[in-house]
Amino acid sequence: MGTLIITADDFGLSKEVNDAVEEAHRRGVLSAASLMVAGPAAGHAVAIARRNPGLRVGLHLVLSSGAAVSAREAIPDLLEKDGRLASMMHTAFALLRPIVRRQLATEIAAQFAAFARTGLVLDHVNAHEHFHVHPMVAAAVLAVGREYGMKALRVPSEPGDVVAAVEQTPSPAWVHLMRPWTALLRYRVREAGLLAPDAVFGLRWSGRMTAARIRGLLRHLPPGVTEIYTHPATRDEFAGNAPGYRHRDELAALTDESVVRLMRAAGHCAVGYADISSRPDITAAGRRPAGTIRSHP
Repeated sequence: MGTLIITADDFGLSKEVNDAVEEAHRRGVLSAASLMVAGPAAGHAVAIARRNPGLRVGLHLVLSSGAAVSAREAIPDLLEKDGRLASMMHTAFALLRPIVRRQLATEIAAQFAAFARTGLVLDHVNAHEHFHVHPMVAAAVLAVGREYGMKALRVPSEPGDVVAAVEQTPSPAWVHLMRPWTALLRYRVREAGLLAPDAVFGLRWSGRMTAARIRGLLRHLPPGVTEIYTHPATRDEFAGNAPGYRHRDELAALTDESVVRLMRAAGHCAVGYADISSRPDITAAGRRPAGTIRSHP
């Protein structure tokens, strides 16, 4: 049997997201959340994490289209005129300049430092819009993360055969374009001795992870370590919401009684990266991580 991690991204973006994370963890199958340290509701998210010690919390690096931690003078080439981080496309090209790569490393370090100041245990790391798949971003994340005790990094590799077994859904073009970089990231993560999931689900159904789709994934769960990531919220429209995302449906899916029953019947236990052990039957990204498996309350 494989190991399952069920994660919510954008923790700290808004009260609506934070409240959904707490509800999905207490009443449903959510085991982990990824914190936006510069999010408008980051303080509220940290308070929720502290009163829910079974919730594993990681760092959701925001390096594009969001709020920065660093002052403008430290990262001027990463910011738009309004002070927000530029789009991923803009920054991806700008990274060809060494000065921009240095500024990126500065902002990554600032976000790791901000997470450390929360006092929470760093369970994992990933990035908004999967920007850490970019080789230059990945290099900075791996270098800086080592200094802050990073032990697990999401490698967003989604097995198409499993998705097809659940539902015949066309794959977005960007998923195909990411594959070479994803393969490179997996190699680099393995070489760094970090833990990464063998499979990640949420790319093709981003913002649309319904109860039916989660049930389907549970029935076809591949061996090894699997992460299912979601974007729940108590409302579909709120400050910072993703247009077209069915946030409320994702919350409903994470707390759906049939999903909970299927998890229990199949013997699945949702955990965090820090809970994964080196049992002989569990491997991830070519590495057997140390630890013990525990279920969240």
